[in-house]
Amino acid sequence: MPKMKVEIVTVERMVYSGEADMVIAPGIEGVLGILPRHAPLLTALQVGELRVKNDGEEISMAIGGGFMEVSPDKVIVLADTAERAEEIDLARAEAARERAERLLREKPQGVDLAGIEGALRRSQIRLKVAHLRRRPREARPHEEKSGH
Repeated sequence: MPKMKVEIVTVERMVYSGEADMVIAPGIEGVLGILPRHAPLLTALQVGELRVKNDGEEISMAIGGGFMEVSPDKVIVLADTAERAEEIDLARAEAARERAERLLREKPQGVDLAGIEGALRRSQIRLKVAHLRRRPREARPHEEKSGH
């Protein structure tokens, strides 16, 4: 099977660089599945889970939006933020979620509610990625095979 080169970078660091069989990314109009030899594409990404599949292994990360450039043999993701599942500090992500939920309930004057909603969404994605991807593969209910 053909491979493609994948680079996922933020302003601070290279989060991933390697080969892949498939990249699954949160596009602004829905989830995108990118395979080798994909048609050229430039798209914005939203806050969500980005997955890189290679030889049966999967790397999952929470991204905070950005852009993705696709060519037939390469995918470059320029992410606003990106953390691999194993890098996510669960306590910090949970505290951020609780803080954002509290601010949305209280709606203090002069606070940017859209910014707080964005912070809530980012913390929820971080928690989802950390919890789902740290569980053993057989314990993931959303990946069960149907009997059809």
